Amino acid sequence: MQLVVARIGRAHGIKGEVTVEVRTDEPELRLGPGAVLATEPAATGPLTIETGRVHSGRLLLRFEGVRDRTAAEALRNTLLIAEVDPDELPEEEDEFYDHQLIDLDVVLADGTEIGRITEISHLPSQDLFIVERPDGSEVMIPFVEEIVTEIDLEEQRAVITPPPGLIDESEAVIASSRDEETGDAASGDAAEAPKGDV
Repeated sequence: MQLVVARIGRAHGIKGEVTVEVRTDEPELRLGPGAVLATEPAATGPLTIETGRVHSGRLLLRFEGVRDRTAAEALRNTLLIAEVDPDELPEEEDEFYDHQLIDLDVVLADGTEIGRITEISHLPSQDLFIVERPDGSEVMIPFVEEIVTEIDLEEQRAVITPPPGLIDESEAVIASSRDEETGDAASGDAAEAPKGDV
């Protein structure tokens, strides 16, 4: 089975290095020197990693045969794809590969059906489940321990305890009533202003 493990970003320097947006929890395993990766678009690859290093918090890779900035820049936005055994499990007990989570049923603790995971969105701050509701609408659920309380692969379900308003907007709690107190609710200015130190 093929999994996207990174996306190539900008060229770095003049010797063929590129920045990469890592999309795997195991970069040392998937993106180490010697790794041969398929690509999307396919015509760009396969690419073999020659060297890798971290610079200013970003992973930099150099591929065999890519020797200058022009060649590196030509790889921009290419997806790097690793071949993974479908039965392989992550090293950490509470980690999962995307393919294990796609199509899981999402339910509340009492068994109420919310929907089905159709996509995992990997953001810098956290991962999100994109869940398709029975009516065809979508809801985004942060994949954090406080909300996703259980992943049961045998039962093919994810159990969640969402905060008010995450699933049903009518249950949302208003975080501040300051607008109403000052009578500025109609202007909308106060609602959009950051609530920091004055």
